[in-house]
Amino acid sequence: METIDQRYLVQQNKRTGDGKTAPVFARVMRSKEGKFEGVSFIKNKEKATVMTAAEAQEVVTWAAKKKENAHQYETKVICVGQ
Repeated sequence: METIDQRYLVQQNKRTGDGKTAPVFARVMRSKEGKFEGVSFIKNKEKATVMTAAEAQEVVTWAAKKKENAHQYETKVICVGQ
């Protein structure tokens, strides 16, 4: 049996001149069938969704396309524990 490597979070930081904004983390929204529906960004790292590398990349792509102000944020995939 193969274990799924779920150990990644998606983090966003607002791009500012001083760089002193608190990071936010992705919480993935899924349908009852498990289909990806979107993302909300929350401040609480412990409540963020831990995901595989592929799922994390899907979140980054979604955020770049769907968020109106995506150009104002730096979105990156981090390993749990960073």
